Amino acid sequence: MGGKEARRIRVAVVDDHEMFRIGVISTLRPFFDIVAQAADVEGAVAMIAESKPDVVLLDVHVPGGAGGGGAEILTNSQPLSHDSVFLALSVSDSPQDVGSVIRAGAQGYVTKTVSGKELVSAIRQVHEGYAVFSPKLAGFVLSTFQTMQGSSKKIDDDNELDSLSAREQEVMRLIARGYTYKETAAELFISVKTVETHVSKVLRKLQLSNRNELARWAADRRIV
Repeated sequence: MGGKEARRIRVAVVDDHEMFRIGVISTLRPFFDIVAQAADVEGAVAMIAESKPDVVLLDVHVPGGAGGGGAEILTNSQPLSHDSVFLALSVSDSPQDVGSVIRAGAQGYVTKTVSGKELVSAIRQVHEGYAVFSPKLAGFVLSTFQTMQGSSKKIDDDNELDSLSAREQEVMRLIARGYTYKETAAELFISVKTVETHVSKVLRKLQLSNRNELARWAADRRIV
């Protein structure tokens, strides 16, 4: 996956507290390309759709929209920027806030007590496809995943895989491993547009909403 190493990671920052946002950007700028920033739900969704960052650093409590904050931004912007991953950065460590953004598709959640060095590391890790959470949140995260798994309907795994064509399975595995659409296209010698078409079909057949859900689906079945 040399494409990720060939250029700096492109990061967008969403936080309604201007001084904190400026401080975070100042901390991150030596390590990443800061491509955009926003302070409310509507601005964040529009910004993500336009700039298509690699990683979105996202506060949980953001004004605007329908009042859903960071989870609402996640839900509305993921279809507009398929390859973006989201890392929540919040002062809150409540189970409700943690659970809401995880269910919406966040790749990680760290609190604002994190050091600058730890935040840089967390951004790099989620960009590589790893889930990153502050240690004190481990119990909340495990509980949320267990709830998500318990509420999902049980379907025969073999039947689900059989519903995908051989090419769709190849694309699914690469996307689930964290490959971007461009990297998947290069790996399989097909166009990015063809990858997008295959991913859309895979998500529809598996009744999933986004690539983060697909990664979890594949990891649960140990097929990546």
